[in-house]
Amino acid sequence: MNIRERFNATMHYQARDRSSLLEFGYWEETLELWHNQGLPAYVTKSNSHEFFGMDFDRFKHVTGIPFKVGLVPGFKEKVLEDRGDKEVVQEADGTRVLRHKSMSSIPLPLAHLLVDRESWWKYYKPRLDPTNPARYPANWDECVKVWTDPSRDFPAFLWAGSLCGCLRNWMGLESLCLALYDDPAWIEEMVTTLADCTIGTLTRVLETGGQFDACGMWEDICYKSGPLISPQQFKKLFIPHYRRIADLLHRHGVDIIWVDCDGDIDLLVPLWLEVGVNCVIPFEVGTWGADPIQYRKKYGQDLRMMGGFNKRILAHSKHEIQKEIYRLAPLVEEGGYIGFCDHYVPPDVPLQNYVFYLEVVRKVCYKNVNLKPIGPLYLPRSVEGMQQSSPGAWPASLSRPGKGRYGQ
Repeated sequence: MNIRERFNATMHYQARDRSSLLEFGYWEETLELWHNQGLPAYVTKSNSHEFFGMDFDRFKHVTGIPFKVGLVPGFKEKVLEDRGDKEVVQEADGTRVLRHKSMSSIPLPLAHLLVDRESWWKYYKPRLDPTNPARYPANWDECVKVWTDPSRDFPAFLWAGSLCGCLRNWMGLESLCLALYDDPAWIEEMVTTLADCTIGTLTRVLETGGQFDACGMWEDICYKSGPLISPQQFKKLFIPHYRRIADLLHRHGVDIIWVDCDGDIDLLVPLWLEVGVNCVIPFEVGTWGADPIQYRKKYGQDLRMMGGFNKRILAHSKHEIQKEIYRLAPLVEEGGYIGFCDHYVPPDVPLQNYVFYLEVVRKVCYKNVNLKPIGPLYLPRSVEGMQQSSPGAWPASLSRPGKGRYGQ
């Protein structure tokens, strides 16, 4: 099977040679430390998926559809103040933040341009016009040729932006929460405008007859204790517009729609499923202890998942890494689930542990079938306790899960 066929078969619980092999990504600091542990210097975030033998780079295939559903044009990114190892920056969404110059941390918001209806009409609404030609690639005809090619062997993912998370960024969480109570009509106007922009942009792309394999969205509106806004408000103000977007995609044959939302999403999942948003990426374990196996029990095959391997385990012993891989293996086998780390691989993970993880995953979950090789690493590579085992065998040091559907 080619990588496109394999992805679609995996997401639709169909027979396949194996499931798709992906990774969510790596912090810059992680790769920098790994360079000192034997990773060749030429390996960067842009080519790490190739070096580690992944099927494809999820970012490349998402952003490889060159159109924009967000602010067009974006605000000019510029440094406003130098504070030594930090700097005050105006970002492309108009927000002023304090960020480290040399560390990949979440920047600290300092000021927001979107503060009231006047600033919405002046700075933001004009940038959400779906007819703006700048939203679409200059090489439109060339793109359409790729999108409509029935023999294309790689997946093509659409992007539908954000309805709530972007407002949180543009105006700040406190202001968003206050406006939800003080002026819900204004929130409704902004969300409607965002959805209209997304639908208008996607419609032009979809009407080319392009064959798209999935569509992604982003929110990041949850934290360790649940959603940042109430599910009732989310259902009233946002879910109807998710439905509009999902209905458009479904009419054009796109039935896998994922949302990227960190934090504890359990209260929002039923709302997304109700309108056709049927996949989460990355499934984040977090301090709240979410478990993809329990989610499959709770939501059945209606919910697809990508992620779900607790990245913190990669800094622990090889026995713990191996144990978690075997625990999740039945879910990989069932389909509708692509297992990888539940967010970027953090810098406290030794390179040797990560390579061990990859080798066990490739052997146990993918049976070493039709896999790209891992690049030449300058450190020992061995799967301890499994060298004499046949592909997929259970190490004697581990207790094998039961034979039930969910490995329990």
